[in-house]
Amino acid sequence: METVNQLASKGSFRAVKEPLAFLRVLEWLFAIFAFATCGGYSGGLRLRVDCINKSDSDLSIDIAFAYPFRLYQVNFDAPTCEGKRREKLSLIGDFSSSAEFFVTIAVFAFLYSLAATVVYIFFQNKYRENNRGPLIDFIVTVVFSFMWLVGSSAWAKGLSDVKVATDPDEVLLLMSACKQQSNKCMPVRSPVMSSLNTSVVFGFLNFILWAGNIWFVFKETGWHSSGTRYPQDTMEKQSSSYNQGGYNQDSYGPSGGYNQQGGSFGQQTNYGQVGEFGQQQSFSQSGPTSFANQI
Repeated sequence: METVNQLASKGSFRAVKEPLAFLRVLEWLFAIFAFATCGGYSGGLRLRVDCINKSDSDLSIDIAFAYPFRLYQVNFDAPTCEGKRREKLSLIGDFSSSAEFFVTIAVFAFLYSLAATVVYIFFQNKYRENNRGPLIDFIVTVVFSFMWLVGSSAWAKGLSDVKVATDPDEVLLLMSACKQQSNKCMPVRSPVMSSLNTSVVFGFLNFILWAGNIWFVFKETGWHSSGTRYPQDTMEKQSSSYNQGGYNQDSYGPSGGYNQQGGSFGQQTNYGQVGEFGQQQSFSQSGPTSFANQI
């Protein structure tokens, strides 16, 4: 109990207000909705077979199915309208792979988002102490974004196949009694798929959340910080080299670069052995003193 109190006292719950942790909380909630609406589903349909001989009819044939939608294991009895003989039939299809894959992604996303939120709140300093934590978080976020897209797409296709396989009109075609026009076969109740449709919606919402969180996790990595630091270093180098170029060193002062240019020009005239022109340069440097000597 003391350990829990220490963690609560050290926890920075202000991190939940930041986009990084806030999106993790939303991912945690949406993952719960995703696997609950899919993994907890159970439904059924009811059919009616009215034979010519009313004693052979069955007006309430209930067929129940549930997650993980191994429909070939769902068996039911149907009348043949040939005396009291009944036939044993089963639904068609196995859609457990896409459903279980979707639920597995949701469960692992739930666990990781919960663990990441705890780290953001109670171990934020250790998380940002070195670059390893943000890098692992970034890679896992990218992987889960891709897995949510694949899993949601696969489950959307699997759900459409489940709807076809459990359509009462399609199931009636499996009965031999319904192939005779003298018998009347009709659906009484169709399965309700609203929760399964909701699971697909939450799957794609989870993909949007995880994909959008990639940017906020990337900002915590060293790749983003080094990318923003590089242009600043370049500007500092350019400004320092520009200041060392002599343009800002009192360019028009008495000891500036303008007088230095005059001196260098005078050296060039001395190299060409033109003495008078060199004296004029010394006149420009010494001012009134050289003019008094010429007088």
